[in-house]
Amino acid sequence: MAVVPLLLLGGLWSTVGASSLAVVTCGSVVKLLNTRHNVRLHSHDVRYGSVEETDAKKLNRLFKALQLANDKVGVLYPYLFRFKACFRDKQENYSSGQQSVTGVTSVDDSNSYWTIRGKTATVCERGTPIKCGQPIRLTHVNTGRNLHSHHFTSPLSGNQEVSAFGEEGEGDYLDDWTVLCNGPYWVRDGEVRFKHSSTDVLLSVTGEQYGRPISGQKEVHGMAQPSQNNYWKAMEGIFMKPSELLKAEAHHAEL
Repeated sequence: MAVVPLLLLGGLWSTVGASSLAVVTCGSVVKLLNTRHNVRLHSHDVRYGSVEETDAKKLNRLFKALQLANDKVGVLYPYLFRFKACFRDKQENYSSGQQSVTGVTSVDDSNSYWTIRGKTATVCERGTPIKCGQPIRLTHVNTGRNLHSHHFTSPLSGNQEVSAFGEEGEGDYLDDWTVLCNGPYWVRDGEVRFKHSSTDVLLSVTGEQYGRPISGQKEVHGMAQPSQNNYWKAMEGIFMKPSELLKAEAHHAEL
């Protein structure tokens, strides 16, 4: 999907009354705002390990310095093997190397659009209202990768890493997130949480900020405990009209 037509269409919907659509639906393309830190969920073709000098890189520099010192004075040799084993474990487990996910303050960045889809190996028909407690996928529009999490450590806060994974919208079961909200459906004006369906962490921002090459962007990660850092709200985008299913349920409730 071309970015320019998407932006134009998104602006058109916002102008002509998308706010009258009460629920969020499958097939909608939206930006998601973390309401505590006022940043939008964002991704780009920058991989973890290239966004910051991670602890693993710092350990590598220290290890080389110790090697140099040992060559000169010859007293550190017994400790080098122990340190090297620690460094190897840290390096292998620190970063996944997958596409990074961040939070940005910019309202206009096209890299903050996500398509709402059904969970892995299912199809959610366009216009189907998203129920509270329903698992979904969020697919990054510009790169085709899904919002993802796994047991890797996030580079800044030490929480659970959140990345973007897959190709052309297809990844694996670790792309599934459960929508937590009050009431029967995810409503556009309401705050929601996203709980990772496999590891139970909540999609969060706590304010840690990256340096180069993505200076000023905030770390997005998974946290075990609910807090104000976990709340998100649907903002700009293309909101598909609710399907006949919602109308039928409303009619049934009136009878």
